[in-house]
Amino acid sequence: MKHISFFTVGIFFGIVMTKSEAISWFRIQEMFRFESFHMYGIIGTAVVLGAIAIWIMKKVQMKTLRGATVDYTPMKFNIKRHLLAGTIFGLGWAITGCCPGPMYILIGNGYFIIALVMLGAILGTYVYGRVMDKLPH
Repeated sequence: MKHISFFTVGIFFGIVMTKSEAISWFRIQEMFRFESFHMYGIIGTAVVLGAIAIWIMKKVQMKTLRGATVDYTPMKFNIKRHLLAGTIFGLGWAITGCCPGPMYILIGNGYFIIALVMLGAILGTYVYGRVMDKLPH
């Protein structure tokens, strides 16, 4: 019963993503072609709201479900690592028209073909898990 909040937030996230057209392949293509501000506005709003949420959680010393204090430690910036990872992520996003969160929303909206993309994402995550010790971090 304590996980009902995750279910509720997931449904809310799905509705917001659907109504804002953030799961639209056409909107994503417009973004990558710099033809529309729509997706940049959504992403910018998410970044600002996320920063405010983290600030509030740190300010009130919010606890997780396990009782630990919510904390955020920035990752050390590594130009090669982040450029490679961002390029791979961006290419996958541009080719498939979705990133990890919207995959579930697209399936929920009845676009079952996206299950192939999800399978690819799971396979990629598995392969990364197998070879990550051999990669430069």
